[in-house]
Amino acid sequence: MNIARVNNFRMGAYAALAIGLINLRYQTGADGNLLKSFVLFGPGLALLLISFTQPGKMWLQSKTAAAIGIVCGGLLLAYSFLI
Repeated sequence: MNIARVNNFRMGAYAALAIGLINLRYQTGADGNLLKSFVLFGPGLALLLISFTQPGKMWLQSKTAAAIGIVCGGLLLAYSFLI
């Protein structure tokens, strides 16, 4: 088992979670802020939880998971700069 790849996914999940929560704090009082922030920290939280289960670890080591992670991570990063 290549645990380094799983750890990379965990660090990405922590980053998405942190960006979403920081966004939630800095946009206090803005309309629709919770939904905008949830788009960022929701996938991060889901990925973090998946990375601690055995089936999730096995899936995260596949090339499909890497491709999905790169695409979704890039889209979330772009979205975080746009909101």
